[in-house]
Amino acid sequence: MKSWGWLLGSLGWVQYQDWPGGRSWRDGDVYVVVEQSRALSDPVHYRMRAGLNHLAFHAGAREKVNAMAAAAPRHGWALMFASKHPWAGGPEHYAAYLENEDGFEAELVAA
Repeated sequence: MKSWGWLLGSLGWVQYQDWPGGRSWRDGDVYVVVEQSRALSDPVHYRMRAGLNHLAFHAGAREKVNAMAAAAPRHGWALMFASKHPWAGGPEHYAAYLENEDGFEAELVAA
């Protein structure tokens, strides 16, 4: 949850709820919940399986995307598709694709 707290906090989201095994962050009317269920069917997340592949967030200016991509490794995130960064999504799509230590992917999209 530490990596999500840094990411969402850096994007301006505010911690909303906190309980043993879970936490949520809010941005306006939208909120994200990160929780570890006691009834896990598999202890490892793999984004290429059925289910959640990744979450994409508006991150503001390109400079902010760059700053967050540079800071990400200190907060449990690794830059994905480094050889294509920041154009991994195509020539018209400026973004950083990050993966945390639990295998979840977040896409930070520049305005």
